[in-house]
Parts: sequence; structure tokens; C-alpha cells
Amino acid sequence: MFSDSSFVPGREKLLAAGLSGAEPAARLGLGSSCADQWLEGGLAAQGVHEFYQAGEKDGPSLSGFALLLAAMRQRQHGGALIWAREVKAARLGGYPYGPGIAELGIDTRLLTLLTLPDAKAVLKAAFDAARDAAVSAVVMELTGRQPLLDLTATRRFALAALEMDTMTLLVRGKAKPTPSAAHTRWHVAAAPSRALEAHAPGAPAFVLDLLRQRGGRDGLRLILEWDRDTAAFRIGDHVARATPLSRPSSAMAAGGAGDARRPRAA
Repeated sequence: MFSDSSFVPGREKLLAAGLSGAEPAARLGLGSSCADQWLEGGLAAQGVHEFYQAGEKDGPSLSGFALLLAAMRQRQHGGALIWAREVKAARLGGYPYGPGIAELGIDTRLLTLLTLPDAKAVLKAAFDAARDAAVSAVVMELTGRQPLLDLTATRRFALAALEMDTMTLLVRGKAKPTPSAAHTRWHVAAAPSRALEAHAPGAPAFVLDLLRQRGGRDGLRLILEWDRDTAAFRIGDHVARATPLSRPSSAMAAGGAGDARRPRAA
């Protein structure tokens, strides 16, 4: 729970509301019919999604995938894109390069980057953005263990996403999964790019493992590559197709301490 109750106006009202309302209707497809079927139509567009780096060197892929996903939501929704980062995350992961972001097909005119001094400032800015109807998606990037980003906090973000039609993407570098109200939780890793003629740089590619899906199945492994011309993902046929893991993973391995492998509301 946040130590500063002024973080969210109407704190008691939000906590009392819970997450018992109707599930978000809007969905954001991932470019794979198998994956979208697994996700019951795609990612909840009015929801919260968590992304953790799979390996020590996967930090850039982690941030990059979340940003590209947010750009897809921005195209679907038509509003602004907010990227809020903790200074520590920026130091570890590097600072974004504007022309490179534009080359990926992201409209930088609609992207606002906030580099903030600490986690509390990032959480407040991200929550304010999530409650702004003019915002399509919020990427909130934090590094390491974050006591302020607890179950109550993620419930607030989930309520804001549903109420204001925004998508919130939690980017958790160098961290282990903890209980949350996120609709989905993923591990993200870099994948080999498709070989192109004349040794030209290939499209960015990502390995995704679904660790948890609220009210649905986990255990999906997916490899996607980014198509800058269509500003969308496509299945990485040159590496692998979406397939379930060969066997169910344990509750601890799939979602962190306290995560149960059964449908639930939070």
C-alpha cells in the first residue's frame, strides 16, 4: 500500500469498489491467431499488463516490447502515449534515441517521455496519465523491488484503465514477480532477427512467455517480430510458432509468491 494517501484522490472509494465490474470488452491482438485465441481475443485494451525481463541482458528488449505494444494501443485508440521512467531505470537501460523510435514506426509527436527521480514520482505521474481520457497507453518503467507497487496499487491502475479506457504496461526490470491485479504477466526476452539480404538489420523479435492470465490459462510461449510498415507484430515463423509449454509450471514459477493457478478476479 502507498504510504502517501494523497497519491489517489478518493482512495477509500477506489478500494471499496474492487474489481468486480464487467471485464473490458476491447481487445488488442498480438498478430497470432493462436495467441489471440489463447487470450480470448487478445490483450485487454482497457487493462494492466506486466512485463519482466527473462534474462540479465534482456532489459532493452523488455522496454522495447512494451513501447511497441503501447504504440499499437495508441493507433487503436488515437490518444497520447506516456512513458514514465525512474532515473535508475534510465541509467541501467540507457536513454531512448528519438530517430530510432521513429524508425520503428512510432509517432514521436504523440509520445511524452518522463524521467522521474524515484518510484513514488513515477507511480503518481503514471496514475495521473492513466486517468486522463486523452491518453491511450501508459508505459511505467521501474527497476528492482518496488514496495509501493503492491496489490492495492495495481488494483487502482486496473480501475483507472477500465474507467478511462487506457492501457497500462508495467515494465519491471531486474525484478521478480509479485502478486498484482494485472490482467496478464509476461517474461520477455530477445529473439534472433530474421536474416535479410546483404546482411541488413532484421526486424526486432521477442520471445514471450505468459506467466499468468487473470481468469484464463497461462503457459503460452510466443515469438513475435515487429513490422514497422504496418506498426504491428507478426508471428516469427523463422524461429517458432505459438505453442503451449510442454508441461504446466508450478504456481511459484509461473507467477511469484502467492500466485495461485486458478481463475480469479485479482
